[in-house]
Amino acid sequence: MNTCSAFLADTHCHLMLSDFDQDRSQVLARAREAGVNRLLVPGLDLATSRSAVELAEQHPHVFAAVGVHPHYAETWNNVTQTEFRMLARSPKVVAIGEIGLDYYRNLSRPEIQRAAFKAQLDLAAELERPVVIHNRQAIDDIMDHLLTWSMDLPPRLDGKAGVLHANSADLETAKIAIARGFYIGVAGPVTYRNAQALHQITGQLPLERQILETDAPFLAPHPNRGKRNEPAYVRLIAERFAELHSISLTEAATKTSQNAINLFNWNHENENSHIL
Repeated sequence: MNTCSAFLADTHCHLMLSDFDQDRSQVLARAREAGVNRLLVPGLDLATSRSAVELAEQHPHVFAAVGVHPHYAETWNNVTQTEFRMLARSPKVVAIGEIGLDYYRNLSRPEIQRAAFKAQLDLAAELERPVVIHNRQAIDDIMDHLLTWSMDLPPRLDGKAGVLHANSADLETAKIAIARGFYIGVAGPVTYRNAQALHQITGQLPLERQILETDAPFLAPHPNRGKRNEPAYVRLIAERFAELHSISLTEAATKTSQNAINLFNWNHENENSHIL
């Protein structure tokens, strides 16, 4: 195994889901052993956002994002908006997400998805938090929203508007997003042997605008594809990322972790960065 003297960050893992109810503490311990010293847990709806905040407040190096995933867009209303605004008062809430559009499953009507997406983008600007963007076969509409929204952001979000989670956009679109202050999330599929287009895109995007994520329990990287994913596996993603950029694993970990610090501003919580 490649040696690594730098810490890693998993910028997207759903540790509040029931998949981890039986061994959550062990999952966190394995992450520590794998050198992962920052974790971001995004909510999917109000209940899971609350759970993400609770988990983050129990562990110094776990942080939360709060938001309504497009699958649950029909749960968004004025009452939930107020609840999310209150949740975001926690210093452990560093982003609004997971939000976006999903035209593949269409579990919520597209017009409802778009309305909830726009409202949450507005909330993120109000709260001065970056956004974690979900895209499934909806990149054109997503970019229309993001390009408009990113034109008038508060100074705190200058150059750190958010991240395209588990990027599936083409190279040109990803570069446009980067130019508007977004980072690109690199997840498990980059390790799949048949993902040649994704390999090329990832290798051509600038190092300073990419962050690593597992999307646990989903999208487990090779050779664990099809199994439950967990934050420790971000190391496998980092190894492939390093190969695609022709750099060492240590450099890949250092650069992507610093990118995550820049985006989420989460390096102030604990000086003992090796402890989860």
